[in-house]
Amino acid sequence: MTRRKSSRGAPFTPRQFPSPSAEAELKWELARVADGLMDALRDVREISRGIHPTILSEGGLGPAVKALTRRSPVPVDLTVRVAGRLPDRVELGAYYIVSEALANVAKHANAETVMVSVEAGRGVLSLSVRDDGAGGADPDGSGLTGLRERAEALGGTLKLTSPPGRGTSVDVRLPAAAR
Repeated sequence: MTRRKSSRGAPFTPRQFPSPSAEAELKWELARVADGLMDALRDVREISRGIHPTILSEGGLGPAVKALTRRSPVPVDLTVRVAGRLPDRVELGAYYIVSEALANVAKHANAETVMVSVEAGRGVLSLSVRDDGAGGADPDGSGLTGLRERAEALGGTLKLTSPPGRGTSVDVRLPAAAR
Protein backbone atom coordinates (compact mmCIF):
# COMPACT_ATOMS: atom_id res chain seq x y z
CA MET A 1 0.00 0.00 0.00
CA THR A 2 1.40 3.37 -0.96
CA ARG A 3 0.91 6.40 1.33
CA ARG A 4 0.37 9.72 -0.33
CA LYS A 5 2.32 12.72 0.89
CA SER A 6 1.29 16.33 1.05
CA SER A 7 3.27 19.02 -0.74
CA ARG A 8 5.27 19.47 2.49
CA GLY A 9 6.19 15.81 2.66
CA ALA A 10 3.96 14.95 5.64
CA PRO A 11 1.91 11.77 5.47
CA PHE A 12 -1.63 12.35 4.24
CA THR A 13 -4.42 10.46 5.97
CA PRO A 14 -8.12 10.62 5.21
CA ARG A 15 -10.03 13.00 7.53
CA GLN A 16 -12.00 11.29 10.26
CA PHE A 17 -15.63 12.41 10.53
CA PRO A 18 -17.59 11.94 13.73
CA SER A 19 -20.46 9.48 13.73
CA PRO A 20 -23.97 10.95 13.77
CA SER A 21 -24.33 10.19 17.50
CA ALA A 22 -20.96 11.83 18.27
CA GLU A 23 -22.00 14.87 16.21
CA ALA A 24 -25.28 15.17 18.14
CA GLU A 25 -23.41 14.88 21.43
CA LEU A 26 -20.95 17.59 20.32
CA LYS A 27 -23.82 19.92 19.35
CA TRP A 28 -25.48 19.32 22.73
CA GLU A 29 -22.22 20.06 24.55
CA LEU A 30 -21.67 23.27 22.54
CA ALA A 31 -25.21 24.39 23.37
CA ARG A 32 -24.49 23.81 27.09
CA VAL A 33 -21.27 25.85 26.82
CA ALA A 34 -23.12 28.67 25.04
CA ASP A 35 -25.82 28.67 27.75
CA GLY A 36 -23.13 28.80 30.43
CA LEU A 37 -21.42 31.73 28.71
CA MET A 38 -24.72 33.63 28.47
CA ASP A 39 -25.33 33.02 32.20
CA ALA A 40 -21.84 34.31 32.98
CA LEU A 41 -22.40 37.39 30.82
CA ARG A 42 -25.68 38.13 32.65
CA ASP A 43 -23.86 37.76 35.99
CA VAL A 44 -21.08 40.14 34.93
CA ARG A 45 -23.63 42.70 33.75
CA GLU A 46 -25.53 42.43 37.03
CA ILE A 47 -22.34 42.84 39.07
CA SER A 48 -21.16 45.78 36.96
CA ARG A 49 -24.42 47.63 37.60
CA GLY A 50 -23.55 47.62 41.29
CA ILE A 51 -19.96 48.81 40.87
CA HIS A 52 -19.25 52.47 41.50
CA PRO A 53 -16.29 53.97 39.69
CA THR A 54 -13.69 54.70 42.38
CA ILE A 55 -13.25 58.33 41.37
CA LEU A 56 -17.02 58.86 41.69
CA SER A 57 -17.16 57.24 45.12
CA GLU A 58 -14.14 59.15 46.40
CA GLY A 59 -14.32 62.50 44.63
CA GLY A 60 -17.90 62.99 43.53
CA LEU A 61 -19.53 63.79 40.23
CA GLY A 62 -17.28 66.69 39.15
CA PRO A 63 -13.95 64.80 39.20
CA ALA A 64 -15.60 61.67 37.78
CA VAL A 65 -17.02 63.54 34.77
CA LYS A 66 -13.66 65.26 34.25
CA ALA A 67 -12.03 61.82 34.10
CA LEU A 68 -14.63 60.67 31.53
CA THR A 69 -13.97 63.66 29.30
CA ARG A 70 -10.20 63.14 29.43
CA ARG A 71 -10.71 59.64 28.02
CA SER A 72 -13.01 60.82 25.22
CA PRO A 73 -11.58 60.37 21.70
CA VAL A 74 -13.48 63.54 20.70
CA PRO A 75 -12.18 66.77 22.31
CA VAL A 76 -14.50 67.98 25.10
CA ASP A 77 -15.22 71.48 26.39
CA LEU A 78 -16.37 70.82 29.98
CA THR A 79 -18.29 72.99 32.44
CA VAL A 80 -18.95 71.61 35.93
CA ARG A 81 -20.85 73.57 38.57
CA VAL A 82 -21.66 71.14 41.36
CA ALA A 83 -21.02 72.28 44.92
CA GLY A 84 -20.67 69.36 47.30
CA ARG A 85 -22.06 65.88 46.89
CA LEU A 86 -25.39 64.72 45.54
CA PRO A 87 -27.24 61.51 46.49
CA ASP A 88 -25.27 58.42 45.40
CA ARG A 89 -27.92 57.19 42.98
CA VAL A 90 -28.12 60.61 41.28
CA GLU A 91 -24.32 60.87 40.94
CA LEU A 92 -24.09 57.33 39.58
CA GLY A 93 -26.96 57.82 37.14
CA ALA A 94 -25.55 61.15 35.93
CA TYR A 95 -22.08 59.61 35.51
CA TYR A 96 -23.42 56.80 33.33
CA ILE A 97 -25.64 59.15 31.32
CA VAL A 98 -22.64 61.36 30.46
CA SER A 99 -20.49 58.27 29.80
CA GLU A 100 -23.01 56.74 27.38
CA ALA A 101 -23.68 60.07 25.67
CA LEU A 102 -19.93 60.54 25.07
CA ALA A 103 -19.69 56.97 23.74
CA ASN A 104 -22.56 57.71 21.33
CA VAL A 105 -20.76 60.84 20.10
CA ALA A 106 -17.55 58.88 19.51
CA LYS A 107 -19.35 56.03 17.69
CA HIS A 108 -21.95 57.84 15.63
CA ALA A 109 -21.62 61.63 15.44
CA ASN A 110 -18.48 62.19 13.38
CA ALA A 111 -18.02 65.26 15.59
CA GLU A 112 -14.98 67.48 15.99
CA THR A 113 -15.90 68.72 19.48
CA VAL A 114 -18.34 68.04 22.29
CA MET A 115 -19.61 70.43 24.95
CA VAL A 116 -20.50 68.83 28.28
CA SER A 117 -22.20 70.79 31.04
CA VAL A 118 -23.00 69.46 34.51
CA GLU A 119 -24.73 71.95 36.79
CA ALA A 120 -26.58 71.52 40.09
CA GLY A 121 -28.81 74.11 41.70
CA ARG A 122 -32.21 74.50 43.34
CA GLY A 123 -32.67 70.75 43.72
CA VAL A 124 -32.03 69.96 40.04
CA LEU A 125 -29.02 68.47 38.28
CA SER A 126 -28.80 69.53 34.63
CA LEU A 127 -26.65 67.55 32.21
CA SER A 128 -26.01 68.63 28.66
CA VAL A 129 -23.96 66.85 26.00
CA ARG A 130 -23.85 68.69 22.66
CA ASP A 131 -21.77 67.80 19.63
CA ASP A 132 -21.10 69.45 16.29
CA GLY A 133 -21.47 66.21 14.37
CA ALA A 134 -23.78 64.73 11.78
CA GLY A 135 -27.03 64.93 13.77
CA GLY A 136 -30.02 62.82 12.78
CA ALA A 137 -29.82 60.62 15.89
CA ASP A 138 -32.57 58.00 16.16
CA PRO A 139 -34.53 58.79 19.35
CA ASP A 140 -35.64 55.15 19.50
CA GLY A 141 -32.13 53.71 19.14
CA SER A 142 -30.97 51.47 21.98
CA GLY A 143 -28.36 53.92 23.29
CA LEU A 144 -30.73 56.88 23.53
CA THR A 145 -33.55 54.71 24.84
CA GLY A 146 -31.22 53.51 27.60
CA LEU A 147 -30.30 57.11 28.47
CA ARG A 148 -33.96 58.10 28.62
CA GLU A 149 -34.84 55.09 30.78
CA ARG A 150 -32.00 55.86 33.19
CA ALA A 151 -33.11 59.50 33.51
CA GLU A 152 -36.75 58.51 34.02
CA ALA A 153 -35.79 55.89 36.63
CA LEU A 154 -34.28 58.76 38.63
CA GLY A 155 -37.44 60.87 38.24
CA GLY A 156 -35.91 63.01 35.52
CA THR A 157 -36.37 63.86 31.88
CA LEU A 158 -34.31 63.66 28.70
CA LYS A 159 -34.71 65.96 25.72
CA LEU A 160 -33.06 65.08 22.41
CA THR A 161 -32.46 67.60 19.63
CA SER A 162 -30.71 66.23 16.55
CA PRO A 163 -31.45 67.89 13.23
CA PRO A 164 -29.59 66.21 10.35
CA GLY A 165 -26.31 67.97 9.62
CA ARG A 166 -26.46 70.16 12.73
CA GLY A 167 -25.20 68.02 15.61
CA THR A 168 -26.97 66.43 18.53
CA SER A 169 -27.94 67.77 21.96
CA VAL A 170 -28.90 65.55 24.86
CA ASP A 171 -30.31 67.55 27.78
CA VAL A 172 -31.17 65.80 31.02
CA ARG A 173 -32.74 67.17 34.19
CA LEU A 174 -32.68 65.10 37.38
CA PRO A 175 -34.11 65.89 40.79
CA ALA A 176 -31.08 66.21 43.05
CA ALA A 177 -31.22 67.53 46.58
CA ALA A 178 -27.73 67.85 48.10
CA ARG A 179 -26.65 65.27 50.70
